[in-house]
This record gives sequence, C-alpha cells and structure tokens, in this order.
Amino acid sequence: MDLAYIPSPSTGVIHLGPIPLRGYAFCIILGVFVAVWLGNKRWIARGGTAGTVADIAVWAVPFGLVGGRLYHVITDYQLYFSEGENWVDAFKIWEGGLGIWGAIAFGAVGAWIGCRRRGIPLPAYADAIAPGIALAQAIGRWGNWFNQELYGKPTDLPWALKITESTNREAGLYHPTFLYESLWCIGVALLVIWADRRFKLGHGRAFALYVAAYCAGRGWIEYMRVDEAHHILGLRLNVWTAIVVFLLAVLYMVLSARMRPGREEIVEPRSRKPVDPETPEDAEKSVDTEEPVDMEKTERAEKADDAPEDSDDVENGAGNGAGSAAKG
Repeated sequence: MDLAYIPSPSTGVIHLGPIPLRGYAFCIILGVFVAVWLGNKRWIARGGTAGTVADIAVWAVPFGLVGGRLYHVITDYQLYFSEGENWVDAFKIWEGGLGIWGAIAFGAVGAWIGCRRRGIPLPAYADAIAPGIALAQAIGRWGNWFNQELYGKPTDLPWALKITESTNREAGLYHPTFLYESLWCIGVALLVIWADRRFKLGHGRAFALYVAAYCAGRGWIEYMRVDEAHHILGLRLNVWTAIVVFLLAVLYMVLSARMRPGREEIVEPRSRKPVDPETPEDAEKSVDTEEPVDMEKTERAEKADDAPEDSDDVENGAGNGAGSAAKG
C-alpha cells in the first residue's frame, strides 16, 4: 500500500464562476504575466521605460505559442497524422503540447520585431526577461500535471505522481518530471538573477546563461520520461537538442565576453526630433516654450527707472526755488 504520493487532478478544467478555463491554458497565461512583470522590473532597473517589456511581449508571446506548437507537432507528427488520428487535433493547443525549443526560437523572432520597432537592442531585452521566462516555464509545467502527461518512469518514492488510467496511459505511480523541471526552472531563474547582479552580465549573456542552465537540467529530466518520442543513437530527440543548444549557449557567452565585455550603458535611447524654426508649427512651439516673464523683476526695474526722474524733479524744483529767492 502506498502511503504517500502526489495525486493528479480529477479534471483539467478550472471553473472561474460560469467560465470554464483549462488548467493547461491557465498555467501558460499565469506564466506569461509573471514573466512580463519581472521583466518590466528588471528593464526599469537597467534604465528602460515602464511598459516597454509588455509592448514587445505583444509580439513575442504569439510568435512563441505558434513556434512551440509547430515544434511539438513536427517532432510528434505521429500523434496527429498517423492512421486513425485526427489531424485537426494538431490545432487543439489547450490539450497540451508546446515545445520550448520552438517557443524560444519563434518568440525571439517576435521580440526582435518588437525591439526593432522601438530601436532597442534585442540582447539587452533578452537579458532583462531571461529570469522571467524561466519562472514562466516553472509555472507552465504545472499544466502537464492538470493533463496527466510528460511523467517519468515508475517509482515508489514518497513524491511519486499518481496517474489514472486513460486511453493513452496506464494507472500507476511515476516520477513527477513536471515537478522536477518546475523546481529546476526556479533554480535557473535565481541563478541568472544572482549572476547578473554579481557579474553585471550584458549583451545577451544573462539570457545565454539561462539557456545553458535550463538545457543542463532538461537533459537529465528528459532522459527520465517514458512518453513516446523519437530516438537518435539511443537518446531522445530532445536530449540531443538540449546538448546542442547548451554548447551553443556556452560558446556565445565565451565569445561575447571577449568581443563585447561589460554591459550596455543605454538600453532604450530616447530620440528627440529637431526643431525647425522656419515652419509655423515649430515657431508656435518655440513661443510656447519661452521662459515666463517674471513680473516681480519687471516691477523692480520700472521703479528703478522712475527713481532718477523723481530725483531730477526734486533737484530742479529746489534749484528753481533757490533762484527765485536770490532774485527776490
């Protein structure tokens, strides 16, 4: 008899009053909000403007969702295009299935578009949001718990995950790989925050550290999973992806530190339009921006101007009086 285990939810739907919300979608949405919130704080601390992270996220998030879904469908095409499967299910993103590799790659394209529109360097933006992305992944992994998917090998550990029987799974106790990855991502976020403060990482190196640290954990966690996947030389496809991306991230950190040491001084330049006094509109602006007249100074000046005139009148009056007396 198993005395301790992690139970799985009886349903993957959360009801917000009369509105049904799937747990998987809820975790994804919550993760995005946390990423934007933390990224905004870090961006402001770097000298950026409040709201910039959210504005660029409007581009990055949709691209990331599309890329994550495409990666999942392409690498697990047999789930949707094999005999007896319904290809329409490939569009049912709420049922689970987002590949982080595709999400990061396509999300970077969306972020690049948003950064380019605002004249912001993409590496600086990536450094600001890196810990937030890790936390978003930590939260998003709980969506797999709601769907009872992506668990590991059978185990009798006290923190084993209890899976109920369904069409594509057998009931039993398994390693909660979703929990392992969630905790690992929290550690990655803390590591990046600490390293960024300690070493003043810049030019995309904080983001590269996040990628490398995540891949290091994803490799051994992926190795524990028992869900169907493609294998190359005995290793799951995602394990190979983690190895390759890890090496690329480390290489980027080394080369970037040599070629562009330090950190960006300005992450969001403020552009000012030159004023052309020949145009009527600019002339009006120049009039409006003139310094206001100091009435107190004006009154003192007027009094100073009046003072000599009064003294002259007195002197003239005195002189006339003296002259009259002499004549008399």
